Amino acid sequence: MRFVSVSRLLIGASLPALVLSGCASGGASGPQLPPASFVSTREGPGEEYIIGPLDDLTIFVWRNPELGAKVQVRPDGRITTPLITDMPAVGKTPKMLADDIKLALTQYIENPLVSVIVNNFSGTFSQQVRIVGATEKPASIPYRANMTLLDAMISVGGLSEFAAGNRARLVRFNKNTGKQQEYQVRLNDLLKKGDTKANVMLAPGDVIIIPESMF
Repeated sequence: MRFVSVSRLLIGASLPALVLSGCASGGASGPQLPPASFVSTREGPGEEYIIGPLDDLTIFVWRNPELGAKVQVRPDGRITTPLITDMPAVGKTPKMLADDIKLALTQYIENPLVSVIVNNFSGTFSQQVRIVGATEKPASIPYRANMTLLDAMISVGGLSEFAAGNRARLVRFNKNTGKQQEYQVRLNDLLKKGDTKANVMLAPGDVIIIPESMF
């Protein structure tokens, strides 16, 4: 009986230590993404760029420079150029917007040739990567082709002092299923230990959520 009582005391004393150890380690759980290389051996173009609010555009009309303009997309998603008022721009590729401007100008000039150049871009929310929580400077950053988790964390200055980096989550919208999927990402292992397997490829619209440590 005495031995049983001592054993129970030892087990009871060890349980809090085990719990604390588990919290501190932040072990991986849940679905995870495949690792990505720090330097891509084959870089290629990403998805077509979609114009977003506050993007700066240059509209060029060949042989009719007076019909072109440098404009900023308004918060309501529209632009105004000479002869064209309130043309919707958000949600279109530069080629799509150029075709729409060309169609609008055909009532004034014959067979206009129009180009749209994006100078400074913000993109739509579906083309940004957002990093929130325990980071040095939470931010929305434009997605770039072949962007990785490491690139995004460098952009926001890394983790804050109290970040629980290995409990961070990446939220991604699956276009095929129409549902959100959450993945665990190991930011402590990536940024503090240099674990190459903790680096993953990002996709337009990803949200990275970094909780604070409880201890």
